[in-house]
Parts: sequence; structure tokens; C-alpha cells
Amino acid sequence: MPADAIRISPCVAGMGEHWANPHNLPFGPIYGVNNGKLIFTEVMIDQKSFERGKGWRDILHALPGHRIDHVDIAFNPHGHEGYPIPHYDVHAYYVSHAVHEAYCPNGIPNPEAR
Repeated sequence: MPADAIRISPCVAGMGEHWANPHNLPFGPIYGVNNGKLIFTEVMIDQKSFERGKGWRDILHALPGHRIDHVDIAFNPHGHEGYPIPHYDVHAYYVSHAVHEAYCPNGIPNPEAR
């Protein structure tokens, strides 16, 4: 994880803590961490840009020493704290669904959980 990243959220159920360089917010990249282990990279993209085909190939990739296991895309029609417009959260996870869904069962509720 980049040295300039700081913790921006406590542990979120099914995800872990969120870390980022505050200057990169709200778009990202944002990094997920659980027990000191990097578990995802996240970017956010507004609905209109996503619909026009904007991509994040330059920043949504596995960090050195990691391999992407899967990508989750969640639509936030009303946005959320920190990015209050309709947008997509795109998470590139380095661990399986079964692994990250067990993180922080008593943490902040994940608004993307189904």
C-alpha cells in the first residue's frame, strides 16, 4: 500500500478498514485492509461517466505482490458519505468472497451488503 495512505474508516463488515491518500478522494484509489493485510483496491466512478464508458485501467490493478481474485461493482443511486452523487464503487479483491465476507462481523454495517 502506498506510504501516503491513512485510515479513513474503521472496519466495515465484510470489507475491512478503508485507507487512502486524502488528496485522492473521493475517486480513489482506496485500499481495504484487515488485520494489517491488504485485501482490495477500490475506485469510485460517477454514474454518467460509467455509462459513457469511462474506465479505470490506469489505477484499478493489482498492487505488486497481489493478484485480483474477483471484482465487485456496487451502484449507489443516492451516493454515500464522502461522495453524495449517484456512482459505482468498484472493488478489486485480492481474497475470495468467503474470506472477506467474514471480516469485521461487528463492524460498521456495509451498505452494499445484500
